[in-house]
Amino acid sequence: QVQLVESGGGLVQAGGSLRLSCAASGRTFSSYAMGWFRQAPGKEREFVACISWSGGYTDYTDSAKGRFTISRDNAKNTVYLQMNSLKPEDTAVYYCASRSGAGLATKLYEYHYWGQGTQVTVSS
Repeated sequence: QVQLVESGGGLVQAGGSLRLSCAASGRTFSSYAMGWFRQAPGKEREFVACISWSGGYTDYTDSAKGRFTISRDNAKNTVYLQMNSLKPEDTAVYYCASRSGAGLATKLYEYHYWGQGTQVTVSS
């Protein structure tokens, strides 16, 4: 059984920063790629960023490029999402996800385990 627990969400003003964390347990964390997704009210869950098992490869949705950075610490079984220059349109519940493969993936169905989510609210 895999458990993913997100933390670090909150309320921030536009232009501010937040760092989300996702602590994983229950499997060999370092063998699998990880991703961050988000879901705004009334919208579908969408891809934000992903990172390969080693951390050597990353991918981002266009709106996150240049503002967000995904990273991982395999010794701590934790993946991070550093979010800078936040905008009101970044407001959403952010979910951490783990997949059974080691490579990058941007589709929801490619991920098999999900956290409970953490709320990020950006005020204008």
